[in-house]
Amino acid sequence: MKRFAAVAGLLVVMAASGATAAAGDGMDQHEVSQEQYDTLIAQCRYADTGKAKCRAAVKRMYRVGQADPALDCRTYSGVTVCGTLKLSKAERRCTRDSRAQGVPFRRAEVECYALS
Repeated sequence: MKRFAAVAGLLVVMAASGATAAAGDGMDQHEVSQEQYDTLIAQCRYADTGKAKCRAAVKRMYRVGQADPALDCRTYSGVTVCGTLKLSKAERRCTRDSRAQGVPFRRAEVECYALS
């Protein structure tokens, strides 16, 4: 489920930033910096299933070049992710519980995505 969330998040970010590529559509890859690309690949480790498929999707959709300032990357508790995270039901519950305890949304989202 986390693999799906990571890939879905990448697609949402691409659509929101005006990117011209989508997995398998034959169009140019979206350009990101080396650091952004490394983060996109690394966040696949949180995918519950299909880590290799997640990495393959990143390699299809992105290429290293100029940094994309519109790509939403953030780091909390030593975990860096990029894009919109599609959380599972349990991760959404974790996020709600964390928010109720005063944790900012973006931090709760990343921590619940990666650590739950």
